[in-house]
Amino acid sequence: MGLQLVEVYVPKSNYHFVVERLRSYSREGTWKEEETHNERILIRMIVSSDYVEEVLNYLETVSRSSKGFETILFPVHTYFSHETIQEEDQNVEEEPDEEDSEQEKRRFLRASRQELMHTIEDKSSLTLNYSLLVVFSAIVATAGFMKDDTAVVIGAMAIAPLIGPAISMGFATVLGDVPHLGKAALTLFAGIFAIVAISALFGYFFIEGTSSSQYTNRTSVTLADFFLALAAGAAGAMSILNRLSSNLVGVMVAVALLPPVITFGMSIGQALWDDTYGSFLLIMTNITCIVLSAVIIFFLSGVRPVRWKDESMISVSRLVSIFFISIIAAIILVIILIGF
Repeated sequence: MGLQLVEVYVPKSNYHFVVERLRSYSREGTWKEEETHNERILIRMIVSSDYVEEVLNYLETVSRSSKGFETILFPVHTYFSHETIQEEDQNVEEEPDEEDSEQEKRRFLRASRQELMHTIEDKSSLTLNYSLLVVFSAIVATAGFMKDDTAVVIGAMAIAPLIGPAISMGFATVLGDVPHLGKAALTLFAGIFAIVAISALFGYFFIEGTSSSQYTNRTSVTLADFFLALAAGAAGAMSILNRLSSNLVGVMVAVALLPPVITFGMSIGQALWDDTYGSFLLIMTNITCIVLSAVIIFFLSGVRPVRWKDESMISVSRLVSIFFISIIAAIILVIILIGF
């Protein structure tokens, strides 16, 4: 069972009704420390990961209606007490069926919506660090194309930060957050534009890059590319949901995005318009499938707005967004099947 520490500063006038509600979520431990200067009381509580989102949703709701609330969430690596040790001893003697039931529940654990929003926000911002990594990955990948060196191209994928904005687009779609969707899309396409510009420049001056297998493999689209992009988007969304390191999964997303963009840029530099069309179709296929599978994973995981009013307002826009992405994916799939 995962545990997390919630610290919340509560105005004294709201303390009694808030603490009673919070105690219903925490069986592991609750402490309070009075703050006399600010007329607030600090409450610390250990909460099971099963209830973290529910606790944060409640605190977010009361924070909207009353001033003075502040909430902080910390990971807990270890926690035990006399009571938890006794409970653990009792669980050892439980029936196997009950253990199986607990394991079944754990399969659906994920980070809270608030944690996900913070993570996605960080990963979808157009920062100097993001821009530099895009430039470096583009240079390394283009050099790998020119040398026809798979290892160099894989190295470029490892540093390409394209997973953040790509998965953020799926998350924003599920929440119906149009401004955040636009921000993530701007970040992603700004990175793609930079990669195209760099690779087109290299392609204009160095013709040998267009004869490599790295280049020719990305000038057409197959069903394998379609399912690769779907798997990449799903893996990226799962890594965010389960608080896993996105570095290795980011390589998989970069596999679907970085090489086709390099091919697109180099084909523009050499004015190879048939290859330009094929690589562009591959780019659109990959972006659409990554976003679509991320949307599906986030939707199935139960990511929802905290307020019912928000849920009602975004339901139409969310369905329209999902429908629109699905239509694009279906059109691309038809083009792949009939050939271009």
